[in-house]
Amino acid sequence: MTELPILDFTRGTLPLLISMPHLGTEIPAALQEGMADVAALKQDTDWHLDQLYGFARAMGASVLQARVSRYVIDLNRPPDGQSLYPGQTTTSLCPLDTFRGEPLYRPGHAPDAAEQARRLSLYWQPYHRQLRAELDRLRDQHGAVLLWDAHSIASRLPRLFDGRLPDLNFGTADGRSCDPGLIDAVMDVARTGPYTHVVNGRFKGGHITRHYGAPQDGVHAIQLEMSQLLYMQEDRPFAYEPDKATQLQPLLQRMLEAGLAHLKALPAR
Repeated sequence: MTELPILDFTRGTLPLLISMPHLGTEIPAALQEGMADVAALKQDTDWHLDQLYGFARAMGASVLQARVSRYVIDLNRPPDGQSLYPGQTTTSLCPLDTFRGEPLYRPGHAPDAAEQARRLSLYWQPYHRQLRAELDRLRDQHGAVLLWDAHSIASRLPRLFDGRLPDLNFGTADGRSCDPGLIDAVMDVARTGPYTHVVNGRFKGGHITRHYGAPQDGVHAIQLEMSQLLYMQEDRPFAYEPDKATQLQPLLQRMLEAGLAHLKALPAR
C-alpha cells in the first residue's frame, strides 16, 4: 500500500504552537475501496483552518497540520479509544460513522483491531511525536509554551448537540489545561468581538488539550472549536468566505497575542 504524507510542520520562534489535527483530507486509495460513498464528502473536516490562521506563521508561531483525514484516524482521540465525553454521542479513534450518524464503511469493511493498530502506528503516533517534540523545544527555550488546538465544526449537528452551537467554544479541560489567568486574558479579547462564546461548554478540549496541557510544567493548552459559519459555507462545496474570514482573523490574532502576553508575565518555573 502506498502511504500518504502524514503532516505539515512549520517551526516558529514564539512560544506558541498551533495544532490542526482535523484539517487533513487525504484517505489512502486502499481504504477508500471499503468506505461508503459519504466518506468521499469528508464533510466533518475542519475546513480551511490553514487559510484562516494564515497570519500565524508571520507572527512567529509554530504550526502543525494533519494531512490525513479524521475518517482514517482521529488524532484528537486517546490512543486507547476511551470516550472523551462518557454518556454523550461522539466519534471514535477510527470513526465508523459521520457526525450525522451515516456509516463510513461498507458492510464487512470496518477496521478491525489489527487495522486500527496499524493506523495508530502509521498516522497517529508521528503527529503526536512532532507535537511533543515541539512543545518540549519551545518550553525549554522560553520557559513556558501556549498550545492552541484549532478546530471548527458545523454550527448545527442535532446528533451531537442541541440547537446552534456558540460561535467560539473554548476548552481548558474544566480549567486543568492552562493557567486560569491565561484563558481570562483570551476571553477578555473574545468579548470585544461580535461573536457568541463559551468556556468549557459542549466542547471542553479533546485528547490533545487534556493530555498535553500541564500548566504546572509550563505547557498551557486551549482548544478553540469555532462554528464554521463564521468563515465558510457549512454545506457543499464548503467554500471559504473571505469577507467573513477577514472580520474574524484580527480577533483570532489578538486572542493569541493576549495569551502570549499573559504567558510571558507568568513567574518562571
